[in-house]
Amino acid sequence: MNLFGILLKQLTLKDFADMGIVALLIYQVLKIVHGTRAVQILIGMVFLSGIYALGINYNLYTLNWILDHFFDYFFIIFIILFQDQLRAALATVGTGRKMFSFFDRSPVGFDVEEIVRSVSVMSKERIGGLIVLERKNGLQNYIETGTSLDCELHSDLIYSIFTTSSPLHDGAIIIRNDRIAAAACFLPLSKNVDIDRHYGTRHRAALGVSEVSDAVVITVSEETGKISVCVDGIFYKCSDENILRQYMKHLWTGEKLSEELKKIEAK
Repeated sequence: MNLFGILLKQLTLKDFADMGIVALLIYQVLKIVHGTRAVQILIGMVFLSGIYALGINYNLYTLNWILDHFFDYFFIIFIILFQDQLRAALATVGTGRKMFSFFDRSPVGFDVEEIVRSVSVMSKERIGGLIVLERKNGLQNYIETGTSLDCELHSDLIYSIFTTSSPLHDGAIIIRNDRIAAAACFLPLSKNVDIDRHYGTRHRAALGVSEVSDAVVITVSEETGKISVCVDGIFYKCSDENILRQYMKHLWTGEKLSEELKKIEAK
């Protein structure tokens, strides 16, 4: 009997469950770091591990001494280097997002049409906008960076906030349930090195907050008037208000998208 057969005989159901859980955790980690600078850091860690193995094999004492001390503090270094990814992973586990459900199918907590109407007018008039819709992950830390409003959601109000004459136009508005929680909010910029260079600060901020939370972000380009919906670090272009309406209803109620639209991917 070959070695594989002997090993297979010794494995129990508990061992298979153990390996399955570890494989799932590794898979989730790889999905979280995919497309971010963390990939290069992981490659660097693997490279150092390979050098360390060579040092042990060939008794390279000085190199071994340096790398021994490095790997003694590996977990602290890991936490420092991957703090953004760990924060996103813990938020995912805490809400059960992506692991136990495809999308948040909770009932719409606001009038989609109010957002669609305001975004449509802003697009036609080339008024830049950044609208963040809170879902399961709380955005209180970003709300506190802006001006608290806690007012009723209305298309005229959204439009007036983003007009260039408004003192609150620079930044994002964050919508919680059916109310505008705050305006002129600062969002984290994406650290993804593969972002299209044509994207400005507004789009990088949309990517950034969608990478660390389950928020849905709507952007309106000031230069082109183009509308995009950003979910989980991916942009979905909306050529008109009907497509935006479809995406919004799909995300909140599970309504099916038209066949020609780009499907929203679950990470």
